[in-house]
Amino acid sequence: MKLTHSIKMTFSLMSFLCVAMLGNAAQNTDPLVAHIDSTISPGRDFFMFANGKWFKQNPIPASETSNGIFQMIQDTINAQIHDVCVSSARMKNKEQGSARQKIGDLYITGMDSVSLNRNGINPIKADLARIDKIASQKDLLATAAWMRTIGAGTMYGLYVAQDDKISSKHAVFIAQGGLSLPDREYYFATDKQAVKVRQAFVTYARKMFLRMGYDANGAQSAAKEIMKLETALAKVSRKLEDTRDPFRNYNKMSFNKLTATNPALEWQLTFQTVGLPKVDSVIVGQPEFVKALNGYLKSFPLSVWKSYLKLNLIGSYAEYLDDKTFRIAFDYSSALRGTKVPRPRWKRVTNEVDGSLGDLVGQVYVKDYLPKGTKEKLLEIGTEIKKVYAERIKNLDWMSPETKQKALHKLDVMIMKAGYPDKWKDMSKLEINRFSFAENMKRVAQWHFNYMFSKYGKPVDRTEWDMQPQTYNAYYNPSNNEIVVPGCNILVPGFERKMADDAILYSIIGGSTFGHEMTHGFDDQGAKYDANGNLTNWWTPQDSAKFFTRTKMIVAQFNKYVAVDTLHINGEMTQGENIADLGGIAMGYEAFKKTAQYKSNEIISGFNPDQRFFLGYAMAWMVNARPEYISNQVRSDVHSPARFRVNGPLSDMDAFYSTFHIQKGDAMWLPEELRVKIW
Repeated sequence: MKLTHSIKMTFSLMSFLCVAMLGNAAQNTDPLVAHIDSTISPGRDFFMFANGKWFKQNPIPASETSNGIFQMIQDTINAQIHDVCVSSARMKNKEQGSARQKIGDLYITGMDSVSLNRNGINPIKADLARIDKIASQKDLLATAAWMRTIGAGTMYGLYVAQDDKISSKHAVFIAQGGLSLPDREYYFATDKQAVKVRQAFVTYARKMFLRMGYDANGAQSAAKEIMKLETALAKVSRKLEDTRDPFRNYNKMSFNKLTATNPALEWQLTFQTVGLPKVDSVIVGQPEFVKALNGYLKSFPLSVWKSYLKLNLIGSYAEYLDDKTFRIAFDYSSALRGTKVPRPRWKRVTNEVDGSLGDLVGQVYVKDYLPKGTKEKLLEIGTEIKKVYAERIKNLDWMSPETKQKALHKLDVMIMKAGYPDKWKDMSKLEINRFSFAENMKRVAQWHFNYMFSKYGKPVDRTEWDMQPQTYNAYYNPSNNEIVVPGCNILVPGFERKMADDAILYSIIGGSTFGHEMTHGFDDQGAKYDANGNLTNWWTPQDSAKFFTRTKMIVAQFNKYVAVDTLHINGEMTQGENIADLGGIAMGYEAFKKTAQYKSNEIISGFNPDQRFFLGYAMAWMVNARPEYISNQVRSDVHSPARFRVNGPLSDMDAFYSTFHIQKGDAMWLPEELRVKIW
């Protein structure tokens, strides 16, 4: 996945492509020039050379974890969606059950701070009482299963998705989970930030228990017991990098075997509770975790498990309750993310409406904001990248003709979904009213849960989208062998009243979006899925060995980068995204070389086409983040921090060296034998 990127779309497509809103740059000022920090040489740190001046002029707002292209574009999208919310709320005579009614009413209940603060945690008191009534292990597991249906998952992951090895069918998956901290490493790391986060979590838990009516001693004791429980869960959880191998994390077993090997978990009871009474087999991601959890149900007292469920429940609903409860949750997240103050309520509620009713908001967004031709233009750029990819595969010197043929076939049948879906999700059965934000969000969670689980036993709908057109992001789905690029990716930030040149279009849309996602089909994990989306080995042994020799090089390269303080990037964990970044910029550059701008060597704002392309790529990842956020990202995210998503792949590109005269001794310089070349 690319990582997020959007703007008001009310102009014609051709004029819109060059319209955006980047920072304080004056109108008619080329952002590629305006952002450059001339005190830093390109060979020292190209990311800061290309973006440093903008960072100096635009400090991170107190309510945000970062500032840059994504944040500013997302602010514009949020403003647009906010307009949709407000206009829907004010609209009179709305048809009951219509998109506008649901959007407007959900927004109103979220904005009604008077009612929220008056009600406190009353909206979930009946649910907390239900947990209090648990008197046996069966009660515990039935209640935990029910909590999943209202968006408060606990203990482990349970979901329905495409079977990795039979992509035409849906399967039930069980995976490790149940942790409150972002990743297992937070429970064991000894650096100051990790210790700070653990302390903040215990404080958060204690305050939440006080909020739920525990006395001071009971609250402190419950918080410490939950930390012990979650540390035990973390101990038997695989590291994030170890969950990336789809073969190792695909353990299919019959339902009878699952129940026989883990009897304490009462699987039949759980599946009946969530609406899956007849399951013949399951795919268990991490069997050792499930086995350990089966034992923990007996080794940890029922009282601790009940407190654990309560904390999960109130934590899941803190955003939908009163300000006091929300603030307890925010203070904990602040330790993780480094934010100083919460976002304004309208931003938080707008985000919840979009996340909850994405397809309904999307229908309005496409009609009111996306210009005609968006889908066609995106597909045009994607097609050019696809052509270049085919040429690159044909010319690889390390791959045999046999494997090349299969790779080219996979690329040829790769589906490109762009703009917006032809068919929207049917949310007609979801009831939204003006009475309670928490109750509305509970019904939203139930709808999404039921929608997912209703797929079991039905054919896979390969036309379905998992993102909305207003989502500034993109993804590759290996099971469908498809790229999905939402409509707002058409944006080219930073240009006012003039057409963005192809160097920018092909670096941002071509390289960091289409090229990046296409390469996910051939990264260290995507390459394990065939043209039909099935997990299988379609490589010759020799080609596979050569491929993974190259991927080990990119792991070694990124392992050396220090992201913050003394914390290194985890090259193994991030290698899929790093491979996609490298492949994306390589494809974008080759496609750009076929354009008229490149062939004519047109000079714009003093820069030649090559220079503008690489500066454009740096602008695509122009993100300045807080140290706390970067620390969290390095531990729990498969994406490298923005700086290294620029400097890393550029250090591997020979054309970058010649364009900016990178010399031995420069920090960006790598010996030729260490420059990674994969696709």
